[in-house]
Amino acid sequence: MPTSAYLLVAHGSRDPRPQLALETLGQRVQQALAQTTPALATTPSSTTTQPATTIPLVETACLELQPQPLHQQIQNFAEQAIVAHISTLEIVPLFLLPGVHVMDDIPAEVAIAQQALGQGVQLHIRPYLGANPQLFESLRSVLPRPRPGGMIIMSHGSRRPGGNDPIESLAQRLGAIAAYWSVSPTLEEQVTAQIRQGCQEIIVFPYILFPAGITDAIATTLNELSQRYPYVRFQALPALSEIAPLEQWVLTNVLNLH
Repeated sequence: MPTSAYLLVAHGSRDPRPQLALETLGQRVQQALAQTTPALATTPSSTTTQPATTIPLVETACLELQPQPLHQQIQNFAEQAIVAHISTLEIVPLFLLPGVHVMDDIPAEVAIAQQALGQGVQLHIRPYLGANPQLFESLRSVLPRPRPGGMIIMSHGSRRPGGNDPIESLAQRLGAIAAYWSVSPTLEEQVTAQIRQGCQEIIVFPYILFPAGITDAIATTLNELSQRYPYVRFQALPALSEIAPLEQWVLTNVLNLH
């Protein structure tokens, strides 16, 4: 008898692309869990048509920009878990940095849901996705390295003290530098710094889960910079969901695989 169900929590967006990518990720995680741990099998979710005997209970939710607040989404999913005789709901924050959403907002929403649910289901928050120990090796295997040139890892960024430390550490380990959407240094500032150091080829890696407005803005910015610096070759890589095995990162998270 399975004892856990899994809720993948993303930020939420008005752009439809992240929601579609999130639903696809939920399906892949469900399939991967079924293949890796058949004992987790339970009733089918709305995202699949596989037999009920082979499907773990996996669903997705968003912190913002949804008709219902996150705590209500959690409660709704918990009711499904109760029907399936599941006593634990594992909440997986699909965030890459330990910013305000991870450290404050999600725990607050989970606390509201837990109070409403009582002791029927226990809610556990897993580590945020960016804390995954496989992340560095996984990225190193898929990211190109220009010669001569530089790489910029573009993150949304966090204003929370220490919130950007993981991306700075990751960039250093990958031989890159970091730029941020919401705080300094910006992409334009880091591109200028790279060019001053003599870089003739610059790769920008969006450290962002799903394609959305930020990836569009990166492409627009690089187009403008290419006109300003025609002698520099710019390349923008896809978002993480298009190049990295996110479902394996989630599996490592929820199953404590190393």
